[in-house]
Amino acid sequence: MATNDCIKGLIIGGLIGSVLGILYAPKSGKETRGEIRHSAEELLEKAKEQYEEARRKVEQLVGKEKELYTGKKERLKKALEAGVDAYKQEASRM
Repeated sequence: MATNDCIKGLIIGGLIGSVLGILYAPKSGKETRGEIRHSAEELLEKAKEQYEEARRKVEQLVGKEKELYTGKKERLKKALEAGVDAYKQEASRM
């Protein structure tokens, strides 16, 4: 209950602060909108860069995992073949 009240208070306080900041800003509405637009464009550009970086990292991880999987698959195949050969040799001795 106290946590919900605290969260509500933070949200309401933030909204009130934002409104008062805009109302008492020393800049004109045109300047403020321009700054907001510029900030939004910068934020969008940063988000695109972070997305691309995350995508590259995921691709690298997938590539490494494929290599590991292929290597393990080949080792398992060789081990099974060696086991089958050993079994056949042992069976031929009997």
